[in-house]
Amino acid sequence: MDGLDALKGKYLEGIAGAADEAALEDLRLAALGKKGEISLKMRELGGMDPVLRQSTGAALNVLKDEIDAALRAKKAALGDAALDERLRSEWLDVTLPGRPRRQGTIHPVSQVMAELTAIFADMGFAVAEGPQVESDWYNFDALNIPPEHPARQEHDTFFMNRAEGDNRPPHVLRTHTSPVQIRAMTEQGAPIRVIAPGRVYRMDMDQTHTPMFHQVEGLAIDRDISMANLKWVLEEFCRAFFEVPSVELRFRASHFPFTEPSAEVDIRCSWEGGQLKIGEGVGWLEILGSGMVHPKVLAAAGVDPTEWQGFAFGMGIDRIAMLKYGIPDLRAFFESDLRWLRHYGFAALDMPDLAGGLSR
Repeated sequence: MDGLDALKGKYLEGIAGAADEAALEDLRLAALGKKGEISLKMRELGGMDPVLRQSTGAALNVLKDEIDAALRAKKAALGDAALDERLRSEWLDVTLPGRPRRQGTIHPVSQVMAELTAIFADMGFAVAEGPQVESDWYNFDALNIPPEHPARQEHDTFFMNRAEGDNRPPHVLRTHTSPVQIRAMTEQGAPIRVIAPGRVYRMDMDQTHTPMFHQVEGLAIDRDISMANLKWVLEEFCRAFFEVPSVELRFRASHFPFTEPSAEVDIRCSWEGGQLKIGEGVGWLEILGSGMVHPKVLAAAGVDPTEWQGFAFGMGIDRIAMLKYGIPDLRAFFESDLRWLRHYGFAALDMPDLAGGLSR
């Protein structure tokens, strides 16, 4: 037993003097590891006399428990000491004034999308989404766009490359978000009220156009919807979006393959001192296209045109963002200039809502 007492004193003294957890782990392995001193002595029990084995085994178990308890206590003490030291070194005077931090800003396009969603949600419109790579059928055929239409030519639309022998229908980068309306009607049927904001792509590359831009399109289908309902929705949208007490819209006859009748919509405005003012003056500014959904479009989406009818409209998000916030150059939207974004951007936590004001 004298050997066990010496072993106990050796390890308890070493544990008490351990300076860190690494030294403590070395002591644990030396005593209790597979090749540790106490473990080796436990293996010797098999060759002892039964009476001696019983007493020695009990003593070894007691020694093992004492060393294990000492190791745990020392580890906890080292942890507490490390925490105290960290608290002393990382001490902070919470009474000091806060340091200014640069915050990110929301891009005007993202802000305007949030504003659109808030306005149309208040009028009962849900948001619908769809893929940006669309089949030729969803992008053109289902929307009553004939094969000879200029939009179906490569000089106007981005067609996806197909491998030789690929017999699948052609796919394009969607040229408008109207395919989302087809998908929504196909999935939900009628009645339906949705808007479809998102990116669209066209072969427009000059000072006033970019090959990728943003659109929002709206759709409302019911049994007795008319152009009067369309006019009210657009007037309410413009009044809320431009944050003016009243607006005046002018509908001009036009032609779109997917609506009949079709109309371009102008809004009354003035340009006093080079500044655009919506809702007053003697000038007119075109802002969107609209019309009653063509019966062929309804039929393509699985909606009976003899029972249901409705209106659709579409506008450029980038364009109305420029009009509302006085942004002079469309190209700046996509140049990733942080100075421009800090000037025209919006605080990340200022979510638009109708009650508090859209652009606060």
